[in-house]
Amino acid sequence: MNVGPWQLLIVAIVILVLFGRGRISEMMGDFGKGIKSFKQGMNEEARSPERIDHQSPAPTTTEKTAAPTATATSTPAATGDSEKSS
Repeated sequence: MNVGPWQLLIVAIVILVLFGRGRISEMMGDFGKGIKSFKQGMNEEARSPERIDHQSPAPTTTEKTAAPTATATSTPAATGDSEKSS
C-alpha cells in the first residue's frame, strides 16, 4: 500500500484540527530541543571519554556508611531492676 500526497495532506489536516497550530508548534520545539540536547551529550562524551572500570568504585568521602544500630534489650541493668532484686 502506497501513501500518496493526498493521504498525507488529509492526515496533516486531521492532526492540525485535533491539536491546533500552537500545540503542534510547541511539540516540534520540544522535539528540536531534545535532539539538540542529545547531540550535545554525545559530543561531550566523545570529547572526554572517562576510564571505564569493571570493578565497583571505592566509596567517596561524601557517601555516608550506615552506622550500627542498637537494639533494645530488657536486661536488669537497662531497666534498673538490679537494685530491687537485692
